Amino acid sequence: MSQDEILKRIEELEVRSAYQEDLVAKLDEVILTQANRIDRLVTEFEKIQEHMAESGEAEAPMEEQVPPHY
Repeated sequence: MSQDEILKRIEELEVRSAYQEDLVAKLDEVILTQANRIDRLVTEFEKIQEHMAESGEAEAPMEEQVPPHY
């Protein structure tokens, strides 16, 4: 293998490495965004559960419920 071929291969590896680093950074951003959204959804869900528990409104069995159009 000549010196030029070796340098060319090294350059190709450096380019690939740069693209991979960029991709990893973008994927990290996506993961952080999703984690934040999940945290917000969990918090909202817990608040809804607390509100339902505090209101004490137990749902009647399906056969005893009145349809909304009555």
